[in-house]
Amino acid sequence: MTYEPFQAIYARAAQRHGGKAMLEKRLSRPLAPSIIRQQGDDRWLAAMTQKIFQSGINWQVVRNKWPGFESVFFGFDIEKMLLIHDEMWEEKAKDTRIIRNFGKVMTIRENALMIHECQIQHGSFAQFIADWPSEDIIHLWAYLKKQGVRLGGNTGPYSLRAMGKDTFMLTRDVEGYLRHHGIITTGRDTQAAWKAAQAAFNHWHDESKRSYTEISQCIALSIN
Repeated sequence: MTYEPFQAIYARAAQRHGGKAMLEKRLSRPLAPSIIRQQGDDRWLAAMTQKIFQSGINWQVVRNKWPGFESVFFGFDIEKMLLIHDEMWEEKAKDTRIIRNFGKVMTIRENALMIHECQIQHGSFAQFIADWPSEDIIHLWAYLKKQGVRLGGNTGPYSLRAMGKDTFMLTRDVEGYLRHHGIITTGRDTQAAWKAAQAAFNHWHDESKRSYTEISQCIALSIN
């Protein structure tokens, strides 16, 4: 597979968005693993929950309600989430301070269980995430999809990105670019597509020494 040089992608993104200086201001950067390790696991559960609730609706609606979520679910404390009994979950799902969706509310308990299992094995979920190599990020996506609930598609990757983990994203623009260049030829969420995308991003990462986060953003901005 022959890939377009990253410098050409970067130059096109810069041209379309006001030059290199303006492009650099638009790019977000991942956090260092040492910083990710310091994050509380409650914040990881909160990030996952926010992205799950944002799926399918206006993101700002969820942001406006978020203080209510933090209050109703005790700041997403993992231990407290595991102690809530079924009847209390039903009551919380009816609370007007949050977006009332019982199915999505119940993902909080299931994803708290996933995080708890990681705590047992790795000390903390944050440690587990921080140690995962970005050159194999697709298998972390797969882990979240299999072990968690409603973390498939872009929801898991969006959660990682929100917390500063270095990951590329298969957004519509990025997927479109990869398809146009013959890198992805199957369904977006197939193993073949993920492996092909990972190989391409590994190439650009080695070539440019840029983070996967920046490369992903540059691709999206180069065609939008």
